[in-house]
Amino acid sequence: MEEQPIASERLNRTRKEELTLAGYSEERRVFVRAGKEQVPLFKQRPILDSRRSPWRGLILEKHHHAGCEIPVHDHESLCLHFQTGGQVDMDWLCSGRSGRERSVPGSMMLLPAGTRDSVIWHGSTQRIVAAFEPALLADATEQMGLRGLCDFKLLWSFRDDQVGLLLDAMNREMASGWGTGALYGDLLSMALSVALVRKYGELSKSIPHLRGGLSQRHIKRVIAYIEDHLHEDIRLEELANLNSLSRYHFARAFRESLGETPYQYILKTRVQRAKRLLLVPGSTVSDVAARTGFSDPSQFTRMFRKITGATPLEWRRNA
Repeated sequence: MEEQPIASERLNRTRKEELTLAGYSEERRVFVRAGKEQVPLFKQRPILDSRRSPWRGLILEKHHHAGCEIPVHDHESLCLHFQTGGQVDMDWLCSGRSGRERSVPGSMMLLPAGTRDSVIWHGSTQRIVAAFEPALLADATEQMGLRGLCDFKLLWSFRDDQVGLLLDAMNREMASGWGTGALYGDLLSMALSVALVRKYGELSKSIPHLRGGLSQRHIKRVIAYIEDHLHEDIRLEELANLNSLSRYHFARAFRESLGETPYQYILKTRVQRAKRLLLVPGSTVSDVAARTGFSDPSQFTRMFRKITGATPLEWRRNA
């Protein structure tokens, strides 16, 4: 089933040239190794991807493909599949073993780095595929107070509601063009990495649980920083460093102290400041969006309506 090496290399070069001419870069695709070549896991372009996302160390692609085969390949990073549509039989071959799974919406596959396998889907499916760079997983392990490398289980078919909800949220972010900003992206990628380490990493049993929230002094420091930098794209790491905490422990402590995530708190604070600025004579939606840290007027309008139930101009007319 595998192509001759020369033909395969020629095909890969041709595909890359076609995509480059079309204005599409493959630099942030989900890659695997086929022989000596590094190639995209799926040949066709994804219908959504994370090339322009704020996520660090995480690559996401959404695919809708007909029945297809992925010949023998090696994974160089942890790969997670999440099926979102279609019901299909899937055959796999890995390390001399083989199997058939009935893959349905919600089905997942977890393939650790170093896995060599081939897969055949006998019908049309829709799926989200995520590739995790080792540095991101090492950071998640360190954030939870663990030492050493974390290996992962090889799972051909499983379900996980928590991981599914996080991937659904990331899918919405891809579809909306990353409208909620870098902080929300940080929280999602951290939560997903931590969930995988906790549930499917070999060190998961030793993960400590945080007790208690932030002190009043630390809360005041964080709130003051947010107020001073509200016009900027605030990152989770910045807030955690204020209190010498890991991002994981800071996010949990913040939520325990204030009853909401850093992202939720900052979004509400941005909207409250926007209300004050909208009442200033001559202010425009574009100006208010820039001064309150929103990426553009459309993101500002969408988030403002989400919190208040009205667009900025509707709110100002009724204020």
